[in-house]
Amino acid sequence: MTHRYRIPMLGIVFAVFVGGCVHDPAVGVVLPTPLQVPDTEVLTIAARGLGFQIYACQAAGTDPKAFAWTLKAPEATLHYEAGRILGKHYAGPTWEANDGSKVVGEVIARTDGPDPQAIPWLLLRATQHAGNGIFAKVESIQRLHTVGGKPPTAGCDGRYAGTETRVAYTADYYFYVPRS
Repeated sequence: MTHRYRIPMLGIVFAVFVGGCVHDPAVGVVLPTPLQVPDTEVLTIAARGLGFQIYACQAAGTDPKAFAWTLKAPEATLHYEAGRILGKHYAGPTWEANDGSKVVGEVIARTDGPDPQAIPWLLLRATQHAGNGIFAKVESIQRLHTVGGKPPTAGCDGRYAGTETRVAYTADYYFYVPRS
């Protein structure tokens, strides 16, 4: 199955009303300033993530009666645009290619995307690498064009403490390396 990277009309409308935005031709969308990668980096690969955001029902704060769905980990398969499997995405957050290379990132910026029912768009900075493949030199990762993945709004209280739920999501991931 081929996945095309299209900008939904809602995304265009959203971008017009958000200040401090710049069109990023690498990802084909207008991005809020916090999600832009440094000019010293260039896009190396784009992938579609298809999978789940896994949430655990846990105590929230100091109130022993308060519980909330808390992100435990993502679990997704990464696909090239042509549909071939590139690798996987899991806790860390970690992206692992089929060639054995890995990159672990930390969130440095987040903004709500145009879909209020979807998880936020992110900019992450690489904190660890492993292997010599396609993720070995990745410095920045963007998570954009998200669909779904938000935690449930109910069903988490003391009776369900420790239980998990899996929420389907898709996202486009863009990986950047230093400019040569």
